[in-house]
Formats: sequence, structure tokens, C-alpha cells
Amino acid sequence: MVAEPVTLLTDYALAGVTACLAFRLRKNPTVSCRFWTLAFVALALGALLGGTYHGFRWEWLWKPTVLSVGVASFGMLAGSAYATTSGSVRRVLLVVAALKLVSYEAWMLGHDAFIFVVADTASAMLAVAALHLFRLDNPATRWILGGVAVSLIAAGIQAGRVALHEYFNHNDLYHVVQIAAMLLYYAGAKRMRDLTAPATTP
Repeated sequence: MVAEPVTLLTDYALAGVTACLAFRLRKNPTVSCRFWTLAFVALALGALLGGTYHGFRWEWLWKPTVLSVGVASFGMLAGSAYATTSGSVRRVLLVVAALKLVSYEAWMLGHDAFIFVVADTASAMLAVAALHLFRLDNPATRWILGGVAVSLIAAGIQAGRVALHEYFNHNDLYHVVQIAAMLLYYAGAKRMRDLTAPATTP
């Protein structure tokens, strides 16, 4: 028997849309887009596992679900670092993103509370938004900022437990709104180009 059928279906819908978008991003060979593709793949996997967890209450799926979200946050931050910075700044940001990932994964191996997932994702989203705000001329920026804005709305829906109906709860609505965010992220990621350092004159 399925415990939460609508949550399962909306999570699977999020997984399916995100996986399809990840497949389409293969046409952009830049490093920044490859990192964002990693984020899409990890999010699709997390949504698939999360939907199965909610549907069948298989407790052992919770760990890989939250660990997948951490990989997604890393991919987004690293990808945007490649698209908006160069040189030593980029290297520092990549190290920070990697350390953040390792710290999060290690912490979540011993903890289950969803608040830690929210904190990791929110910090990554704020960092991504900040990076793109400094590169408003980047063709991906407005789309990425739009995605962050919609993701924040989705997070507010989930945190506030906003439900449309008894059988369409806050998690279900969150998944639907997050699909819209993924479409905006996709529009940004497919336009991404790696920022190159300006040539120095002798």
C-alpha cells in the first residue's frame, strides 16, 4: 500500500523533469554547465529516492536522499563559480564548495533532521545568487536568479506547510513549484559559459 501517493507522484514528476533537463544539458560542453548537469542528475536521483521513501516508508532510503541533495548543492555552486569567476577567486570558491560538500555529507551520515538539508541548500542558493548578482551581464544570470527566487518560494511553502487540499499537502505543492524552478535553472545552465581571465599585456 502506498503511504503518500500524491507525494510519490509529484516527487517522481520532479525527478522525471529534472532528469530530462539534465540529458538536454549535454549539448553545452562547458565546465560550468557540466557542474550544473551534475546538480540536475543528483536532484533527479534525490527526488526519485525521496518519492519512493514517502510512498513506501522505506527508511533506508532517507540517507541516500539527503546525501544526493548535498551533491546537487555542490554542483550548482561549483558551476556558478566557473561561470562568474576566474583565477584565484574561482579556485578558492571551488575549494570552499568541496569542503562544504564533504562536511555536509559527513554530518548527514550521523544525522537525519531535514533542517540540515535546508541549511545546506539555502547557503548554496544564496552563494549562487550572490555570484550571479556580480555578473549581471552573464546571459545565464537572470534565469539562475529567477530559479533561486522560485526555489525560495518553494522552500517557504514547505517550511510554512502550505497545502492546497487535504490530499495535496505542502510537500506536493513544493515539488510542483520546484519543477518551475528547475526549468528556470535549465534555461540558465544551457546559456552558461566559463568565464575566462582577461589577457595580460606584456
